[in-house]
Amino acid sequence: MIEPVASDAALVAHIRATAGLMDDHVRLWWLGQSGFLVQWRGRHLLLDPYLSDSLTKKYADTGKLHVRMTRRVVDPAQLDFIDVVTSSHAHTDHLDAETLMPLLRANPATAVVIAEANRGVTVERLPAGAAAPIGLTVGDHVELAGFRIEAVPAAHETLDPRFVGYVIHCDDWTLYHSGDTVLYDGMEERLRAFAIDVALLPINGRAPERQVAGNLDAEEAAALGKAVGAGVVIPCHYEMFTFNTADPRDFVAACDRVGQAYQVMRCGERWDTSALSARRTSRSTP
Repeated sequence: MIEPVASDAALVAHIRATAGLMDDHVRLWWLGQSGFLVQWRGRHLLLDPYLSDSLTKKYADTGKLHVRMTRRVVDPAQLDFIDVVTSSHAHTDHLDAETLMPLLRANPATAVVIAEANRGVTVERLPAGAAAPIGLTVGDHVELAGFRIEAVPAAHETLDPRFVGYVIHCDDWTLYHSGDTVLYDGMEERLRAFAIDVALLPINGRAPERQVAGNLDAEEAAALGKAVGAGVVIPCHYEMFTFNTADPRDFVAACDRVGQAYQVMRCGERWDTSALSARRTSRSTP
């Protein structure tokens, strides 16, 4: 089993250690699958967390085993400083009751942002007494804890209001969390308009024998990042389940071929936008 670079109490200590920094940089931790923790001026946004073994248990006696590759990075109950949590769609690795229930008990004031079309299933999975989720349709936005979050389309595998991505503005920094998606007509043009600094994209691709909806593969994620002008692409949705993963080395090779900057993270690892500041300066210097 893959061990996170930092986990449990050590991970929480690392996050807390930088929470007081009120500089201009955004900090990210990859929590596995499509889950990221975003820290911005002392506030915390949790994107699509899956921090349980609910799918492994659900499919234990079926022909579609969800065998974990990476150990769970943290008990969600330990993350008692979360301001906002998102779900891009209702598949369990993006809207997991066994993650959300302890998270919301630890953070009763946390705002939950969802695709409006998933309101019914979200309310079913949330604990009694939780605040009503904030539903967004494509083009809607909400401002919470200093984060401006806008819903954009996602196609998992077809365009459907139940699947969205999120563009997150942190003042001058713009992040794009695609959720689960494949390419669709007009995607590049729509995203290019946001001037994306950091694109968080799945690379696990799609194969019919997996019997699950597919995503971008390594080549497509690299090409999409290049087409929309992303400052950096960070891959995700791999090394969680043995039946539905990808080799990040293929993504690195694809980025090198098209000249796209990338950052491959280990589960539990931190990255921040200081590297992009240097690139921004070099681009603007005559």
